[in-house]
Amino acid sequence: MGLSFSVKLAPGVRVRASSRGVRTSIGPRAARVHVGGGRTSFSTGAGPFTYSTSAGGGSRRRSTAGRPSPAAYQRQLAAAARAAEEAAKEEEARRLAAMFAELLSVHRAEFDRTRHPVAPPAPEPDVDAVRARHREAATAGLGLFQRAAKEAARRQADVAAEAEIAALWQEAQRQQADLQARLDEWWWALSTNDPDTVIAALAEAFEDNEAAAAPLGVDGDEVALVVLAPPETVVPERMPATTQAGNLSLRKLPKGERARLYTEAVMGHVLVTLKEALAVAPAIRSARVVALRAAGTDAYGRPRLDCLLAGHWTRAALTGVQWSTADASTIARDTAAELLVDVKAKELRPLDLTGQPGLQALLDVVDVDELTA
Repeated sequence: MGLSFSVKLAPGVRVRASSRGVRTSIGPRAARVHVGGGRTSFSTGAGPFTYSTSAGGGSRRRSTAGRPSPAAYQRQLAAAARAAEEAAKEEEARRLAAMFAELLSVHRAEFDRTRHPVAPPAPEPDVDAVRARHREAATAGLGLFQRAAKEAARRQADVAAEAEIAALWQEAQRQQADLQARLDEWWWALSTNDPDTVIAALAEAFEDNEAAAAPLGVDGDEVALVVLAPPETVVPERMPATTQAGNLSLRKLPKGERARLYTEAVMGHVLVTLKEALAVAPAIRSARVVALRAAGTDAYGRPRLDCLLAGHWTRAALTGVQWSTADASTIARDTAAELLVDVKAKELRPLDLTGQPGLQALLDVVDVDELTA
């Protein structure tokens, strides 16, 4: 076995020496070029997905003829087509790697906790502008040589200006105090879990969520939430990988693996909705979350819904969770006080609501169009 070692040089540059030669790597891990050792290659890595492919062909020969032969020209066209195909495959691999990375990290989003809002300071009047306006109005019509009259007019203008400045400052302070009083009132309502205030705050916070969500109600210090899970097509059918020979491939995902990834996606959206709700409503101590999924329409053309999950989580149970390393399914199962979910052969199946009249009643009243508006 030959000896090899590497030494770090400038940021993004590494030189690796071994018995087979010297190779230099340039660039960040996400897009790195390797030169030396007989060939140039390109590698990229996003999360768990990494691949490397040659950036150029082998040795090049110079043609002794002025123009290539028809056979050589066809070979050049074929090589160009293969290069374009490989480039397109690399671009697709990067796109898929980013999609999988985002899909599996939905639950890792962080939210700032709502705090007692403070009204901005009252704006100070533009003193110079007020004084200039009063002086201009007071001296209008006075001639160039009416110096005494102008001076007296300016003094009177300054007195009037100071009175206006004081009135403007007093009004600004009054408006600032009124705004702070309204903010204090809103904060008190949110801090005491006033249902209307909590629901309004959560509805506004959920407006930009990737998976539509809505608050259903507040009971004491507990909130009920509904999440509209994405369809199974959210998981791509192919995943970037490398063959045994080290070539890039876009392998088709087996049904079981694709089902497992979909389960992770649904759990991720449930958890991120839960985290956002607890951040927006700091006095809420627990939440009941129901995940629904559109399931086509019934015979009357009305939207049909499946219930994929129903769970109960407390704020205390989420303390200390290793969000950056644990997957969504593990977190959801380990932290739930109650969890109704049906996963068989890695597939997340709709719940049988027989004996669950509360969940069935929820499905009967949820308006899908309203939830996704």
